[in-house]
This record gives sequence, C-alpha cells and structure tokens, in this order.
Amino acid sequence: MAMKTIMVRYKTKPDKAGENVKYVQKVFEELQRSSPAGVRYVTFQLSDGVSFMHIASIDTADGSNPLTQSAAFKSFQAGIKDRCEEQPVATDLTTIGSYRSFG
Repeated sequence: MAMKTIMVRYKTKPDKAGENVKYVQKVFEELQRSSPAGVRYVTFQLSDGVSFMHIASIDTADGSNPLTQSAAFKSFQAGIKDRCEEQPVATDLTTIGSYRSFG
C-alpha cells in the first residue's frame, strides 16, 4: 500500500483555542508512549492563534491509520465541531520533495 499524506486545517472559536491545544498535546503524549509504527504526524498552530493545521503521513501495510486507534485522538475528534468556527477540511497531499520531513 502506498504512503498516504493528508492535511487537515480548521479554525477554532477564540475561546476554544487553548482547549484545542490541550487535546492535541494529549494526542502527542499518547503517541510518544505507544510509538505506533507507520505514522508520522505534526500539528501547527498558525500565527493567528486560532487556526490549526495537522499533517499525517500513513505508511502501514494494510493502509490502516494508527491514529484512529488512539484514545486521545478519539477524545480530540469528539468535540472538534463544537470547538470550531471553521470546520476541519481535509486535503490529500502528494509529496514532490522532502528534506528531513514527511516521506
């Protein structure tokens, strides 16, 4: 199965940005503990303080996404629509070149 890279971007309500950061940090804490194979994941908070961008690269033999097995990721996703002013938009990405980053 080919590697899949996806970007998700959204904008939280101003009073929900800090809460969103805490959910995201819990996802990364869990990923550090469980160290799932086949996933690369990064989250950015944009300079406006309320916009976020996540990039995930999934490279598993069966195409499954290890993030979907994460309890912290499920908690993050559970309330995302209520935290957002602009709902998440997912976009598939095609790598053209990469240096010390996503494959």
